Amino acid sequence: MNFTAQKASRKWANGAFGRLAAATVTVGATCLLLGMPTAPAYAKKGCCAAPWDNLFRVGSPKSRAKVRHVAVPLPKPRPAEAPAAESAPAEKDQAAARDDKSRDQSKDQSKDLPKDQATPAPQPSACRLALTDAIAIAPSIPDIRDAGGCGGEDLVRLEAIVLPDKRQVSVKPAAILRCPMASALAEWIRNDIAPLAAGLGSTISNLDNFDSYECRGRNRVAGAKLSEHGRANALDVRAFKLANGRAISLTDRSVPREVRESVLHSACTRFPTVLGPGSDGYHEDHIHLDLMERRGNYRICQWNVWDPLPQIAPLLPAQRPDEAPPREVAARSENNKPDANKSDAAKPEADKTGTAKPDDEKSKQAEPAREEKPATKKRRQDRSF
Repeated sequence: MNFTAQKASRKWANGAFGRLAAATVTVGATCLLLGMPTAPAYAKKGCCAAPWDNLFRVGSPKSRAKVRHVAVPLPKPRPAEAPAAESAPAEKDQAAARDDKSRDQSKDQSKDLPKDQATPAPQPSACRLALTDAIAIAPSIPDIRDAGGCGGEDLVRLEAIVLPDKRQVSVKPAAILRCPMASALAEWIRNDIAPLAAGLGSTISNLDNFDSYECRGRNRVAGAKLSEHGRANALDVRAFKLANGRAISLTDRSVPREVRESVLHSACTRFPTVLGPGSDGYHEDHIHLDLMERRGNYRICQWNVWDPLPQIAPLLPAQRPDEAPPREVAARSENNKPDANKSDAAKPEADKTGTAKPDDEKSKQAEPAREEKPATKKRRQDRSF
């Protein structure tokens, strides 16, 4: 590429400016060459080399006159109460192996020990401590964990309720309930039902248990919410049996209304849920009791105490006795004179002799028409319903 001042003047409009720039570059290069010392001059002054010799040379770093030591602070020691740091995988495996070995040893030792000492029993609840043998015969049973959320904790098998006079009310069959439900049922029988039976001249002996724990939905409907029976928190009662052999069915209309109303009021006072006849169609033959907790302590008491059924009159009239007089004779005896019976009695004899009077013949002709009166029979049949 050729570059001259004449070409530069053509490129730029201001030719003086282009010539000045070219002259400036030329003067600067000349000064740089003239001011650079030569190698013989440095040799005379005793220098080893010109300063431009080290321009592109990679020299060794210069060492410092004194090495400085810096103190690095160490971390504080780990406190004794701090949790142990995570160990390496190998150490974890070793620790897991030691734990498994210790569990196996503890199992072997527990087999050698008596059953009472094999596994420590859980601490009894306050309800379990209060439900003593003086109140109910209710041994504890293990917790139940069934599918669908069924089961519960602190369970008992209620076999009998002990009255204040030491008599026992058998629960047939024995009911599997939570301890609070069993305790509420025992208080109900002891304080309400036993005095009611005493007012009837006897004592209560049996409690008819229709259903207690059962893993199912409400009313046994598929897909319904879990029933309180599935939580061991409900009991279905059908009847009470007295010592004199009398049975009080809570849904029987023949039982006095006052007795059933007394049971209703006592049950609704003690249990948050009471369902009976007239509630939903599923409790027509028993009473449902449970301790379901609701928001705001809401309670449900749905039990219609029905009146006794009226006595039904017979649909057909009683059969007419054989010794009764004919209906036509009875009808005539009411309207005719007293001596009409004599003339009626003389009719068969007149028929035999053939000397009947014309009036008697007219009466004979009218008698068949009276026998075929359907209206009289129909009216009597209608009055019989």
